[in-house]
Amino acid sequence: MEFFDVLDARYSVRKFKDEQIKQEDLEKIIAAAGAAPSAKNAQNWHFVVIQDKELIEKMGVTVDKKMEKIAAGLEPEKGEKFLKFSRFSTFFRNAPTVIAVYAKEYIPEGLKEVLASNMPQIDGDRMWYANPGIQSIGAGIENMILASVALGYGACWMTSANHTLLELEEVINFRRDKHKLVALVPMGVPEGEKKSPAKLPIEEIMTVIK
Repeated sequence: MEFFDVLDARYSVRKFKDEQIKQEDLEKIIAAAGAAPSAKNAQNWHFVVIQDKELIEKMGVTVDKKMEKIAAGLEPEKGEKFLKFSRFSTFFRNAPTVIAVYAKEYIPEGLKEVLASNMPQIDGDRMWYANPGIQSIGAGIENMILASVALGYGACWMTSANHTLLELEEVINFRRDKHKLVALVPMGVPEGEKKSPAKLPIEEIMTVIK
């Protein structure tokens, strides 16, 4: 598949066939993630591949419980509205593979010097806002998803369950030097027709300064 065809074919897949990803394809997909650019080549990522159906279901139950706990602390109307979107946080249950994306904190280059030089606090805040470490993680996830599409699979970049990151870390029980869970990527063979919202026209996303 040509590169721009891969871009066009990609969409957020939320329904998957009961068909596992081939091991050789999985290795290519993770290798593609590892080939992404990262700030100072820190490669501050680690990808935990979960194919244990019982563990995936336990993760889903964990998210359900956390959402119910959050909803209980809200006004009834807001709590009910919050729970209506639970399906967007737990659909990874039907995926044959869930990739848990871990990130190691990256301190922006030059931040220490800015803070030590009595520059305004806003300078340091803006450097954290740009967050090159998470930009690096995003590049890795995008490479991973595009590679999956090129190999005939599909995926969804999930952060909708991030209100349960601490609990999911305990359930997954993965430990690596200062790495923390930041996203989930369910992946497999797509089921059903492609559904994707319209993208903004080029005029709205590009400004050329000459």
